[in-house]
Amino acid sequence: MPPIVLGHGPSAARSRKGIAFSTAAAEGRFRLQKCTACSQVCYPPREICPKCWSMDLAWTDMPEGGLLMAESTLRTSFNSYFQKHLPWRIGTIKLDAGPVVLAHVHGEVRSNGVGNPGATLTSTEQGVVPADAGGPARVRMIVRTDKSGQGVFLALPEKETAHMTEDVQLRTLTRDPKSRCVLITDGCTAAGRAMVQALAAAGAAQIFVGIGADGQDCPDEVKDLPGVSRVALDLSSGPSVRELADKIAPALDILINTATFFRPGAAMEQRATETARHDMEINYFGLLRLIQAFGPVMRLRAAQEADGVCAWVNLFSVYALSNWSACGTSSASQAAAYSLSQNLRADLAGSGVKVVNVLSGPLDDDWNLSLPPPKLAPRQLADAVVGALQQGIENVTLGPVAEDIVQRFREDPMVLERELISRSAA
Repeated sequence: MPPIVLGHGPSAARSRKGIAFSTAAAEGRFRLQKCTACSQVCYPPREICPKCWSMDLAWTDMPEGGLLMAESTLRTSFNSYFQKHLPWRIGTIKLDAGPVVLAHVHGEVRSNGVGNPGATLTSTEQGVVPADAGGPARVRMIVRTDKSGQGVFLALPEKETAHMTEDVQLRTLTRDPKSRCVLITDGCTAAGRAMVQALAAAGAAQIFVGIGADGQDCPDEVKDLPGVSRVALDLSSGPSVRELADKIAPALDILINTATFFRPGAAMEQRATETARHDMEINYFGLLRLIQAFGPVMRLRAAQEADGVCAWVNLFSVYALSNWSACGTSSASQAAAYSLSQNLRADLAGSGVKVVNVLSGPLDDDWNLSLPPPKLAPRQLADAVVGALQQGIENVTLGPVAEDIVQRFREDPMVLERELISRSAA
């Protein structure tokens, strides 16, 4: 059944090349097409170079600077999404990379390059503000996905300002946990405990911390943090998940699923079936239960509210991309859960809820003591998740192991499969 989305968002229609631009935006990368024949930088995305007509256009990271040449403030719109956010500031930016683009403009960017948060914008009769005598403003450009999931430009002040994160347009493109209500599904693991601490430091107003049925509890330094509330949550139990959703889903802004299971065990081992059942129960069916219980409420609230429900974070082992036989059944369950998260992203498309998928290497915890470095500290993982939310990034690759696997997967998934087989046999 297709998702039911109330309200409207920005236009979602894009070409295949435009989708490639949005994919880079989801990773927080400022990439444009560059012709390999004549070095022409192109925007909007094209099939052929407008200068030499070559079809060899490569997506390339670009410098983030630019000049605000002119600006306008949108004060009325037929689109219900923009009606909720007016006034909406837009501007013409001459990128250091070459092209001129139309972009959203942060409220603290001024045409003379001087930030003045309390000032009132001026305009001509047509609503256009040209660069004044002080010259065009230097800006720093970022590309992020909007509510429709498509990549858009936002011009920021060249230097950080005191009220940077409070800008309305920046907040619509990012998912800062400050002052928001968050659920961490498992607060008993090393990653879960670190996540609670990182979110508290980031200013989350309310943090619900899931405590499972095994009797484990989070330590005092976590449960005594301001705004932390422990809640019963067993992802292997449908009634437990639904009961918690009934209580907190109407107030929840961000869900972070830390209840992942990744253990040694190859498919041919005698206990593989038992291990696989537990893998799937937590990694796949646990996520499925969360989606069914929390997803519909979060989707509807996000579609109705201008600045409410905003993100769903799922943590995965990078071996969700290609199976590592030393943890064969866990890798398989991670792959199933990763695919399910992609389905969740489709179900939530257009609602404004960003699905953040984090692919990481092994954590430095009790289960990975025998693994050689490099390993990730749990706090590194937690800080990366908070950073992704603050920056509005949807796809995160964390740590040297994960970065290597992802790069090889993009080059050739079948070669990576054989490389992992070779590593296991060595």
